[in-house]
Amino acid sequence: MIQLQSTDFELFDVPPRFAQDGAVLDARWKALQREVHPDRFAAQGAAAQRVAAQWSARINEAHRRLKDPLRRAAYLCELRGAPIEAERNTAMPPAFLMQQMALREQLDAARDAAELDAIEALAARMQRELLQEIEQQLDADRAWAAAAQSVRALMFLDKLAADIERRRDTLA
Repeated sequence: MIQLQSTDFELFDVPPRFAQDGAVLDARWKALQREVHPDRFAAQGAAAQRVAAQWSARINEAHRRLKDPLRRAAYLCELRGAPIEAERNTAMPPAFLMQQMALREQLDAARDAAELDAIEALAARMQRELLQEIEQQLDADRAWAAAAQSVRALMFLDKLAADIERRRDTLA
């Protein structure tokens, strides 16, 4: 029986870890949605259908969070007592900040799609490496505070990726 106060991991009956199998999450999402679909409660009236719709929304929210590596990592940090607090905690290692500044300067100076592709490839490599580091920190080392800082770094790279796409649109 699913409970409203269950974590996303409990709701989806998966271990609370960063590494997740997307196919398992998708299959569980479909099964949960079948259980709570409002049409199943049509004979029980409007109130039961509203509750089912709320459950459906809760399941969708959990699915989105568990499927997205950045959101899943941030959620795990929160559950482990190491909130991301990106708005208040912007302290990052100087080397990382210098690297980000250099990437931003390259992005600003990019004149064509090839230059954007090169920046995008570098940023994607950095994201992959950071995701591996986050998995190690969360699943093996249980280094919650370090993982929270890595998640904040991943947020920088996520924003950079979005900015690259916006810049690509201005060149087209």
